[in-house]
Amino acid sequence: MSIPQSGGGPIERPEELAEYLASGCRPRAEWRIGTEHEKFGFDLARRLPLPYEGPTSILAMLEGLRDRFGWAEVREGGKLIGLTMDGANVSLEPGGQLELSGAPLETIHQTCDEVNEHLREVKAIADDIGAGFMGLGAAPEWTHEQMPVMPKGRYALMTPYMDRVGTTGKMMMYRTCTVQVNLDFASEADMTLKLRTSLALQPVATALFAASPFFEGRVNGWKSWRARIWRDLDPARTGMLPFVFEPGFGFERYVDYALDVPMYFVYRDGRYIDALGQSFRDFLAGRLPALPGEKPTLSDWADHLTTIFPEVRLKRFMEMRGADGGPWRRLCALPGLWVGLLYDDAALAAAWDLCKDWTAEERETLRHDAARYGLAAEIRGRTMRDFARDVLAIARTGLAARARPGAGGTIPDETHFLNALHEIVDAGETSADEMLARYEGRWNGDLSPIYAEYAY
Repeated sequence: MSIPQSGGGPIERPEELAEYLASGCRPRAEWRIGTEHEKFGFDLARRLPLPYEGPTSILAMLEGLRDRFGWAEVREGGKLIGLTMDGANVSLEPGGQLELSGAPLETIHQTCDEVNEHLREVKAIADDIGAGFMGLGAAPEWTHEQMPVMPKGRYALMTPYMDRVGTTGKMMMYRTCTVQVNLDFASEADMTLKLRTSLALQPVATALFAASPFFEGRVNGWKSWRARIWRDLDPARTGMLPFVFEPGFGFERYVDYALDVPMYFVYRDGRYIDALGQSFRDFLAGRLPALPGEKPTLSDWADHLTTIFPEVRLKRFMEMRGADGGPWRRLCALPGLWVGLLYDDAALAAAWDLCKDWTAEERETLRHDAARYGLAAEIRGRTMRDFARDVLAIARTGLAARARPGAGGTIPDETHFLNALHEIVDAGETSADEMLARYEGRWNGDLSPIYAEYAY
């Protein structure tokens, strides 16, 4: 989850809220790619999640990355809770999931190099302290009671609130992992087209990256249990945002939506102030119960935007949020998919043509079915497997048109980053399908091999 935002002064006009979003508009030459991914750490000897402190722990990981590789500290309340270097940061999810939030980079070659270097660093420290890390969408065996709690004020507030607004919020916080990519837009119209297209097609990513068929030691009946969890988390701040597809949608309409999402907190002087369930509209009027008489800053607005969790999130860029965490070699495939679809005009138009006449009900049904059935989901009589093949073909043409070379020019473009997804479609087997086959076959109903076979 996001770290506290900074750099915004007092909000003096309501229009500044939409202007803040619009300030993300940038010319194509300045479009960047930011990849984020989360992973579960565990004690190799006990196959239990890493505690915050101890010889085999999250703190030992952070200190090792700091001392050996030169990352700078991020502290909260005196506790080491993150690291930063060259525009990237390493942060902690509530249950100790370790997240890399990559720097905004020009090509997928660069962002993939960043991911690879990070995982090499993580493995070096993990090997020294007796830890492992694995890429899955949901913890396969651990119960909520077995999960550690990271020392972050944001999570202390959110955890009890989750039971007031849904049934699966704490599962999401403590026992899921995702991979996402953050992308830019040129204008309000460009943002609108990209947001509509990526929302409608987000279930394709959910199906392709499905990697969470187990939970609490059992087969759960879903290919992406992580995506299933999001459905019952908090309806006020999740979902497919049907209003985005209405005529006239733009920055102001998204602001109206965000203002109606109840607040979590206000961050002041290094601490999180409880504003759970309170209204940012009241905050604008100086009537926030948590801070009577005080009005918000743009940093408060930026913080509030990070507490909204739709399938695609709009800030001063767009976050693709539909994929499970997964194996090392597939982490670079997600930016390949979305950059190919959204960063070339012809590809974006072709992608929108695939889904532009879907109804809100069809989009929601596909969201559900992609999580449950993966590539066997259907849309208008076609399987997700066949539909994903068409989507990947468009993404490949988009990446070829970008023609961004890598490896000193020896690789002509970024199309090879899609190979892992083509393999999934050709085989008709996602990571979830692969894991289920092993569980029912050579694992003989025992999940313990997953820690070795799916470790980074």
